[in-house]
Amino acid sequence: MEHKLSEEEIEDLKQELESYQKEKETLRKIIGQVGGVPRFNTKLINTVFIAAIVITIIISFIGGDKWRIVMIEVATVALSLKILYMMHCMMRVNHFKFWMLSSIEWRLNEVIKRLNNFNK
Repeated sequence: MEHKLSEEEIEDLKQELESYQKEKETLRKIIGQVGGVPRFNTKLINTVFIAAIVITIIISFIGGDKWRIVMIEVATVALSLKILYMMHCMMRVNHFKFWMLSSIEWRLNEVIKRLNNFNK
């Protein structure tokens, strides 16, 4: 048994598809802001940390024993700062995930309340 869609049903489906695509684009932008796509600042910070590590390694080899310990300590501090920055970025992502899950839970609770009211 074939069911043909009426013009009204087709129009409703088109509107639902358009709203879905708009929501998808909005979410894509939000995720990009949170950390889904590396931004210029992130790339710059990564480049600075890599340059700092490479420079300290080069100086430690060229500078001899006098500079070696100092450069190892500078490299250790730079790596520690990079780890702290990565933890900060992960906390932002985790906060966003928590916010999304809380929002979904709130919406589900609203739907359940509506269904309960509808069934009564």
